[in-house]
This record gives sequence, C-alpha cells and structure tokens, in this order.
Amino acid sequence: MERLKVNLCGIEMDNPIIPASGTFGYGYEFADLYDINMLGTFSFKGTTKDPRFGNPTPRIAECTAGMINAVGLQNPGVEKVIGEELPKLAKCFNKKVMANVSGFSVEDYAYTCEKLDKCDQVGWLEVNISCPNVHGGGMSFGTSPEAAATIVKAVKAVTTKPVIVKLSPNVTDIVAIAKACEEAGADGLSLINTLMGMRIDLKTKKPVIANKMGGFSGPAIFPVAVRMVYQVAQAVKIPIVGMGGVSCAEDVIELMLAGATAVQVGAANLVDPYICRDIINDLPRVMDKYGINNLSEIIGGVK
Repeated sequence: MERLKVNLCGIEMDNPIIPASGTFGYGYEFADLYDINMLGTFSFKGTTKDPRFGNPTPRIAECTAGMINAVGLQNPGVEKVIGEELPKLAKCFNKKVMANVSGFSVEDYAYTCEKLDKCDQVGWLEVNISCPNVHGGGMSFGTSPEAAATIVKAVKAVTTKPVIVKLSPNVTDIVAIAKACEEAGADGLSLINTLMGMRIDLKTKKPVIANKMGGFSGPAIFPVAVRMVYQVAQAVKIPIVGMGGVSCAEDVIELMLAGATAVQVGAANLVDPYICRDIINDLPRVMDKYGINNLSEIIGGVK
C-alpha cells in the first residue's frame, strides 16, 4: 500500500513498523505466526563480538503499564549470527534487516559492525550505545557526546551501510548527544531505549531482578519517548526511528508527528506476538480517521 511507505536512510520501506531489538529474536520464530515480510523491517537481537550468556536470573519484573528487563545482551556472538541465524532468517524474510550491535569497547563496535556490514541481508546497522543493564561500559558510551561520537566515527570508518545510533534516555541532555552523533557522521538516530527501573519484593525485601536494576519499557514510557523524539527532531536533520511504549496505530502516528520517520514496537511484542501485524493492518483506518493521505507527509508535522 503506497500510502504507508517511508524512506529510511535511502532504503524504501513498505510501512514504518519495525519490531524492536530484543523483542523479536532473529525473526524466524515469529514467521511461524504470520508472514513477517509484511513488516517494514525488524531489528534483530542485540549482537556482540563474542557470545554472551547474559545476566543471572530472574531477569524480568512486571510493572504497572510496563516491565523491567535485565537480559544482559544474551546472544551467540557475531560469527554465529552470520553463520547460523541469518541463513535461517533468509528462508522466511526477503527484505533488508536492521542489525542491532552492542559492544564494550570502540574496537568491539567496529569489529562487529564491519562483519555485519558485509552481509547482503543487512540494510541498516543500529548501533546501541545505550544498553542500560550491562556491566562493563555499555552505558558509558551513550551518556557523553564525546564517547558517542567516538563510536560513530569508528563504525563509519569500516562500514558502507546506513548507521543508526540508538540513544539512551538516561541522560541529562539527549539533544547534545544526538547532535554529536550527527556531526560524527551518523545516518540516523533511534530513540528511546529503556529507562532505568527497579522493583523490590516485599516478602524477601530483595530486588526482584538479580541485576537489581534493569531497563523499564512499555506503555508507561510513551510520553517520555514522544517528548525526546520531538526534542531531537527539532535539533537534527538526519532521520529518527522512534520507540518507547508503542502499542497501537495511534501511537505510531503520534511519534511520527513528533518527528519519527519509522517506529519500533518493543515490549508490546512480548504481550501480543501479533501486535506489529495488527498495527500495520490498522494504520489505514486511523489515517482515514485523521485525514492523513500518506504517512511520509506527517513526519515532524506537529504544530
């Protein structure tokens, strides 16, 4: 459907809907439920240079209108992702995929991105400088404009595909970090990652999550996402992928009005594995309701 199409960093997408990294695995699990080729694309599970077991359990805590996770970037490492996960995906997904990358040093990011950049299936590199629950420096890159710029420059030096930098909301001034990434050569930005949260078990008086704290996501954070996407969109010229608590077609349109070109759906996939399919199917109805002809026309259209 032409009216749903958007262009993200030079790649045309059938619609702006992207399941978010860490909520959609490597895609093929969901292909048993519906045809995932209807998606704009999806961002696959956060991938690191080396395999990671992740954090100790329990890793998930339920909250009012959301959840906390501290999975800790569990993944098989970039070699296995390229050798095993992407070939499985190729059997059920014929579009370009968004490769989500994390690291613990500048060299880690550059190594993993350079490897994934060479994969034909990969359309975009989503560089997560903001994962808030891994000990060892993952947080620090996303909290300083200088550190963020260093990662962007290192990745851009060894890649050819669009680099989208995923920003943390757990900062004093997200606009300063966004601008630093743009100036360093980022092709796009994605925001927001999870907020930091914590729950305590009243019986044991211990934190519910073994890691004590984790990333808070779900509908509760949506107004924060709208605000930050709006602030960043006012300050940069590169496209934005908006996310944070999106759970319906109306949310997608609201984030696009705030300035997002495409929209990721995260925690909602864990509640309803069909949510992205349903949002895509519902978008034309909501567009008709609000007199929107084409989604590409409303990007940053807030008055």
